[in-house]
Amino acid sequence: MARNIGPKCRLCRREGIKLFLKGERCHSVKCAIARRGEQAPGTQGTKRAKKSSEYGLQLREKQRLKRMAGLLERQFRTVFARAQRQRGNTGTALIDLVQRRLDHAVRMSGFGYGPASSRQLIVHGLVYLNGRRADRPSMMINAGDVITFTQREKGRELIKKILEGTKAYQQVPSWLERDETNLAVKVLNLPTREEYPFEIRAQLIVEGASK
Repeated sequence: MARNIGPKCRLCRREGIKLFLKGERCHSVKCAIARRGEQAPGTQGTKRAKKSSEYGLQLREKQRLKRMAGLLERQFRTVFARAQRQRGNTGTALIDLVQRRLDHAVRMSGFGYGPASSRQLIVHGLVYLNGRRADRPSMMINAGDVITFTQREKGRELIKKILEGTKAYQQVPSWLERDETNLAVKVLNLPTREEYPFEIRAQLIVEGASK
């Protein structure tokens, strides 16, 4: 499975905002954005352009969504094509589909430090959806679904450690119900566009990706 293995903090600096890719570090003084502001990475980082073209704005917004959600370009295209086939606003449908991904639900419930951590738990076979092992981060959740975790002691110790680490900064959204005792998550209802925790201008993404 393809994945981005480069420095995560460089991605935040490239976008000029916090993407919250490294869990607790993003909420501490060690955060690259906190230390260096909006300075872009590289030797030309201090020369970040003050103005950008229309295409540049659309591209940066798409890159922000991809990196926040842990998507590569091909995966993004798949999600975007599905959003286009749905009725209503494509931008709203796009954000809704991103939120319905299994890896996003695992992350939002506090069982993952970030997108990479959540994906790792899933592809390693530690996550179960409605009692069946889920090995694809892109699986779509529905209202009433229950997410549980492996019964193996070593795996559960890892998940408990992650949960303890995320409690300080990860607030469980209203559409999820977390059972800390049994290490389970219930999907109460499908998330809405307004419940997406990150600021994204979806219309710019739609305009750029539709060309």
